Amino acid sequence: MKDLEIRDLKIYKASTPLKKPISDATHTLTEISFLVIRIQLENGIIGESYLLSFQYSPNAIIGALKDLIPVVKGYKAYETGLLSKKLDDLFEYFGNQGLLRWAQAAINIAMWDAWGKAQNQPVYKLLGATKEKVNIYGSGGWISYSIDELIEEVTDYAARGFKAVKIKVGSPKVSTDLERLRKVREAVGNDIDIMMDANQGMDLPSAIKLANGAKDLNINWFEEPVNHQDFQAYQVLKNQTGISLAMGEREFDTLPLRELVTRNALDIWQPDILRIGGVEAWRESAALAHSFHLPVLPHYYKDYDVPLLCTIPNGVGAESFDWVDPLIDNPMVIENGFAKPHDLPGWGFTFLDDHLTEIK
Repeated sequence: MKDLEIRDLKIYKASTPLKKPISDATHTLTEISFLVIRIQLENGIIGESYLLSFQYSPNAIIGALKDLIPVVKGYKAYETGLLSKKLDDLFEYFGNQGLLRWAQAAINIAMWDAWGKAQNQPVYKLLGATKEKVNIYGSGGWISYSIDELIEEVTDYAARGFKAVKIKVGSPKVSTDLERLRKVREAVGNDIDIMMDANQGMDLPSAIKLANGAKDLNINWFEEPVNHQDFQAYQVLKNQTGISLAMGEREFDTLPLRELVTRNALDIWQPDILRIGGVEAWRESAALAHSFHLPVLPHYYKDYDVPLLCTIPNGVGAESFDWVDPLIDNPMVIENGFAKPHDLPGWGFTFLDDHLTEIK
């Protein structure tokens, strides 16, 4: 089986142009950039993964990935568990969360891509399918958008068949958020679901005020209203407003999931496959959520999440941005508010070489 061993690892950067910076309640994004990881097996198969990097600490995450190159060489594509155990032990000194966790997950995802290609099967078929498609919602609604830009985006999603949209909240004034939400509801009508995401940018009194003020707008759920570690605030918000609460994208483990469930303060679990640690960790967190009767609607990575959601019983939806689509050879097809997993081997798509710049 030496032909399945990892021979090399290379790192690339890819970017999607932004006409102007975009902002949520806590960050301003000046570029949409990705790091793309390619592992090459001894038999020539390439396994690929990517992570959303924006403009944040590029040298730090690149350094973490480079540190892994000599470690991963020689592991077979299917030895994802063995490598994860090795890296958990190796990273313990500096901590198993943060940048090192991202790097570990990126390698894990690339190994699954390579293993799927070696077996000539999509990842979701290797894991065992429970469904053929999942709901998908259009995400964006940046605070930096004008009302016209906001309405243009959500109506475009609706015209493309999306049945749900999510917009950012956490403006300096709650009244501004409420006005934006009302404009969106007027624009898309009552047949489109609306969710709101504060990106941890609100304090508890403002979050309560917004949740209560938006009750007549039929908001499906409120994502990361306050700091993700303020479990008591989630509990108070849930008790005082009754609104469904979603979180999980900032988590490197399932401790917050367990904490919030015991407080009856979480309705939707949103793991980020890069932060949580890769395919196995993502599925383990989904299984824990299932034991608490919680649905899973992951953060951002639809090209990985849709296949994985089709392998669990409580996978109910995925998030969609268009940022990566122009950079890959096989963008995911979305029809009538549903997405199907790619049916090609591995993850079923590859970044186009013309969009990649190798990082030495």
